[in-house]
Amino acid sequence: MALKEYDVIIVGGGITGAATVRDCALRGLSALLIERGDICDGASGRNHGLLHSGARYAVTDREGAEECIKENRILRRIASNCVEQTEGLFISLPEDGLDYQANFIKKCREAGIDAEAIDPAEALRMEPAINPRIIGAVKVPDASVDPFRLVDAHILDAQRHGADILKFTAVTELVKEGGRVVGVKTQKGDVIRAREVVLAAGIWTAGLAREAGVNIGMMPSKGALIIFGHRVAKMVINRCRKPANADILVPGDVVSVLGTTSDKVPIETCDDMHATPEEVELLLREGEQLVPCLAQTRIIRAYAGVRPLVVADPAGDGRNVSRGIVLLDHEERDGVPGLITITGGKLTTARLMAEMATDLICKKLGSSAKCETAVKPLPGSEGRKPRFKDPFNMRAAIGRHGNEVSQMDFKTGGEILCECESVTRAEIEYAVKNFGVRNISDLRRHTRIGMGTCQGSFCIKKIADVLADILKVPADELVKEYRQERWKGMTPVMWGDTLREAEYMQKTNKDEI
Repeated sequence: MALKEYDVIIVGGGITGAATVRDCALRGLSALLIERGDICDGASGRNHGLLHSGARYAVTDREGAEECIKENRILRRIASNCVEQTEGLFISLPEDGLDYQANFIKKCREAGIDAEAIDPAEALRMEPAINPRIIGAVKVPDASVDPFRLVDAHILDAQRHGADILKFTAVTELVKEGGRVVGVKTQKGDVIRAREVVLAAGIWTAGLAREAGVNIGMMPSKGALIIFGHRVAKMVINRCRKPANADILVPGDVVSVLGTTSDKVPIETCDDMHATPEEVELLLREGEQLVPCLAQTRIIRAYAGVRPLVVADPAGDGRNVSRGIVLLDHEERDGVPGLITITGGKLTTARLMAEMATDLICKKLGSSAKCETAVKPLPGSEGRKPRFKDPFNMRAAIGRHGNEVSQMDFKTGGEILCECESVTRAEIEYAVKNFGVRNISDLRRHTRIGMGTCQGSFCIKKIADVLADILKVPADELVKEYRQERWKGMTPVMWGDTLREAEYMQKTNKDEI
C-alpha cells in the first residue's frame, strides 16, 4: 500500500470518513480510508443513535433543521436496514409552559418538518411511559438508527467499488512537498501518497491539521449517556424546551438510551472519555421527568463521546461555537494545497457532509462525476429483505444485515451464541471476513454481541471459544480484553441490583475461565 498512490486519502473511520470514502469510490476515484482504531470506534459510535428529523434544531438553527429533515428522508430510503422508523414525540411539562411548543411547531413547519400537535391524552395512549403531567405533545418524524450498522454499510459499499480500508494504523504526519500536502506517514513509517488528503477525524482533526501548519479552532464537548436494560418506549421521546441535559430518550434494538450532557473538556482527555457517577445522577434526575419509570429501570452501562465543535476562539467560552457542517479548503483558506477538512455536523447529516467534501475533491481533481449516494441503497438495504421458512436463528441477522445474510453460512454456523441479540457463528464469521475483527470488542461493534441485557454474562465464554477458533488465538485473552473494556462503562452505574449483577458476572466468568 505504501507504493500505491491514490486520488484521495481520507483520515478517520467514523461516519463522516466512511460516507466520504464511499462517495469517492462511487465517483470512480481511487480512495483510501485510514483509521487509527476500529471503524466507528470514536464519537460516531458514542451517541443516541437518533436519526434527527431536524425538529430539535428548528427554533435555533433553521439551516441545520432543513439539512436534517432532508437527510432523514434520504437515509430512510437508502439505509432502511439501519433505520427503525419509530417516529418521535416532543412533550411539554407544566414547568415548560406551552409558549415554546407553539413557536416550536411554527419553526418546524417553516423548515419543512411535519410537526403535529396532539392531545396529551392521545400521547399517553401512544406512549404510556411518558410523564402523565404533560400539558402538550407534538409528533415529529424522528427515528432510531444503528450507527455501527450504518458505518459498516458505507465501508462495505466503498470496498466493493474499489476503495481500500486501512484500520488500526495511526497517521503520524502529513507529508508536504513544496508547501503542498502530498500524502501521509503512518506509525509504521510508511508514506502513502495522494493527490488530495481529507481530514475527517472528528475532534482529532485539529491535531492532524497542525502537522501541515494549519490551525483549526476546535473545542471538545463531552456528552454522557446511559443505557437501560429494555425498551421503555416505542418512540423517540424529547422534552419540548430549549435543549438541555437528559431531554432525549431513544429506543434502539433491545435497549433504551438516555442523553445527553454537554460540557467543555480538555482535548488531552479525549482519548480516555467515560461517564462519571455525577453525570449518571444528573441524567437520571432529569430523565425521570421525561419518563418516570426510568427511576426503577435497570441501567446496564454508561458511556460518553466528544462532539467536534469548531470555534473562533478555542480559549473562549464557547459562544461562537458552530454545530453545523464545516468544510475547509486549506488551499484557499491557508495557502496549503492538497488538504481538505470536513467536520462538525451530525450523524444524520454525514451523507451530505461527504457529498460536499467529494464535490470539492472532484473539482480539484478535474472530475465531473456526480454524486449518487442520495439514490443508491447501501448494502443490506437493497430491495426486500429475504424470507426463510424457518427464520428463527436468522431473524436478528436479517434485521441487522438485510440482504447481506446471503453471505452468511447458516447451515454450518446457525447456532445462536448471544441470546440477547441472537447472534450466530455465521454472523461472527461474516464480521471477521468483512471487517477485520481482532477481538470481542471489535466484534461487538459489528454484531452487537454483549450489547444486550446480560452484557455478555452468559455468552462471552462461548463467543470467545468460537472467535479464538477462527482467529487462532487464546480464548482467555479474548475474554480478558473484553471484560477490561466493558467495565469502564459499568463502573459509574454500579449500585443496587446493577452492583449485585456485576459481582455475579465477575464470579461467573472467573469460574468459566
